[in-house]
Amino acid sequence: MDILVVGGGGREHAVIKALNKSRRAGKIYALPGNGGIAKDAECIPVKATDIDGIVAFAREREVDFAVVTPDDPLCMGCVDALEAAGVPCFGPTKNAAVIEGSKVFSKNLMKKYGIPTAASEVFTDPAAAVAYLERASYPTVIKADGLALGKGAVIVNDFDEAKKTIREMMVEKVFGASGERVLVEEFLTGPEVSVLSFTDGKTIVPMVSSMDHKRAKDNDEGLNTGGMGTVAPNPYYTEEIAAECMEKIFLPTVRAMNAEGRTFKGCLYFGLMLTKDGPKVIEYNCRFGDPETQVVLPLLTSDLPEIMLAVRGGTLAADMVRFKKGASCCVVLASDGYPKHYETGFPITMPEPGAGEDIYVAGAKLQDGELLTSGGRVLGAVATADTLEEAIGRAYALADRIHFENAYMRRDIGKRALAALKAQ
Repeated sequence: MDILVVGGGGREHAVIKALNKSRRAGKIYALPGNGGIAKDAECIPVKATDIDGIVAFAREREVDFAVVTPDDPLCMGCVDALEAAGVPCFGPTKNAAVIEGSKVFSKNLMKKYGIPTAASEVFTDPAAAVAYLERASYPTVIKADGLALGKGAVIVNDFDEAKKTIREMMVEKVFGASGERVLVEEFLTGPEVSVLSFTDGKTIVPMVSSMDHKRAKDNDEGLNTGGMGTVAPNPYYTEEIAAECMEKIFLPTVRAMNAEGRTFKGCLYFGLMLTKDGPKVIEYNCRFGDPETQVVLPLLTSDLPEIMLAVRGGTLAADMVRFKKGASCCVVLASDGYPKHYETGFPITMPEPGAGEDIYVAGAKLQDGELLTSGGRVLGAVATADTLEEAIGRAYALADRIHFENAYMRRDIGKRALAALKAQ
C-alpha cells in the first residue's frame, strides 16, 4: 500500500524507515520530509500544517494510508480531514489530540478520573498568577496551556523568576495564544520515564520505555531543548512499576477519554515521574515522541503498518507488538548554539551505517545534490546492541564519524541510565 507520512523531522525519518521494512509498504511519501528523508521516501514540499494541501495531495496520488505524527497537524484536525476525504489514518482525531493540545484539559481529566499527577492551579489573569506565586513554595513549574514546541514548561526557583516567566508567557506572549492560560504546578522529583504506547481506544500496548535528555549541555545543564539524546529501555522502569502504571495510569487514561467522548486511537505518549509516592503523569503527548521514537522503533520486530491498521480498525492485540531484547541509544548532533541562535547551511558528511546502526535526519536540506544543515537538531546517530553500555558506545562511535561545521553533541547520553543499572 502507498503511505503518506506527515512531518519532516528525525521522528518521521524513524517512522518511515520502520514502515519501509514491511512487505505491505509500497510507495512512501513524506510531506514535507527533509533532505535526509529523501533517501527513503519521496519528499513533497507541502507543510505539515497545510491541511488542505495534504488532503489534496492524498486525493491526487490516491494514497492508501496516512500516518500523521507531529502535534500541530493532529491538534488542527489533519486526521479528521483525511478520513473525511476517504484516506484511512493512523493518529488521533482533533477532539482526542486535545490531550496534548491543552495542558489544562489534560490536568482536569486527570483530576476528574483520579489519575496521579502533580497538584496545580490554572490562571487566565497574569496578576492573579503573580499573586498566587508570591505565596508559592519553590521550585515550582509554570506551563503554557497550549503547544509550545516542547518548551512550554519552565521550572522556576524563586518569585522573581516566576514573575518574569508569567510576564513572558501571558503578557509578551512568547508562545503566542498557548500562553493565554497557564498552569502553576507542584514540582515533582524522581527519575523521569517516557512510555510510548499503541492504543485503539480499548486495548493499550506500551512500547519499550525510554529516557530522554532535554538539557542542551552535559550534566543536564543549559537550556531545555527538544531532546539531545535518548536511551531505551529506561532502567528505572521496572516490571513492578510498569504493572502499576498500567493499572493506575494507562488504562484509566484510555477509559477517561472514552467517557469524555474523545476516544483516542494512535500513539499515546506518557511522560512520567517516578516519585516517592509512586508514578505520576507529567504530561501526555498525542503522538510519537522525538527523539524517543528513534530508540524505540529500532527495537520493534513486529510489522509497523499491521499495528497501525489494527489501531485504526479497533483490532489491536498485545501479541501484535513485539520488541527484541537489548538496548538502543540515540545521540543527537545539533548546530552549536541550539536552542537559541545557530548558523545553518553547512555540508554534512556521514558514513554508511553498519548493522544495528542508523542515522535519522531531522534538520537538513538537499541543495544541488549536497546535504546541508538547515535546523537546530540536525540528526540522530542511533545504535542497538545486547547491552546499554555497548549501544551507547556504538552510537557515539557512529556520531564521531559524522561531520559538519559547528556540530555539537552532549557527551553524557545514557550516563544516568548506566549508573542506575550498576546500582541495581
